[in-house]
Amino acid sequence: MIDFQNASFMKLTPVAPDAYDRTIAPLLIPGERVIAAFRTMRDGVVFTDKRIISINVQGVTGAKVDCTSLPYSKIQTYSIETAGVLDLDGELCLWFSGLGMVRFEFCGSKNLAEICQIISTHVL
Repeated sequence: MIDFQNASFMKLTPVAPDAYDRTIAPLLIPGERVIAAFRTMRDGVVFTDKRIISINVQGVTGAKVDCTSLPYSKIQTYSIETAGVLDLDGELCLWFSGLGMVRFEFCGSKNLAEICQIISTHVL
């Protein structure tokens, strides 16, 4: 599992929802659909209608991949910080029961409203 206490996903940029199909297809349950996907240089985050899947590519060759499932049902609270004049990145912090805080930093903040709607739909 990804050590979220010592790592965060920074500078996430949107990619096509099917960008990680080969990686996460075996993890999805019947009827689960991908809503949004984001990528850093090597790692990624996928938002489905059931959970968040964080993808951590490991090693020099990138052949080893760690996928961690973060179900919406375990989110206790979340906060967002939108981009500002000098700080152009938006930030999403999620607090999970039994795990603690997970932080995602997005390039810009235009995607944060969509992500918050996804999370709120499943948490509230």
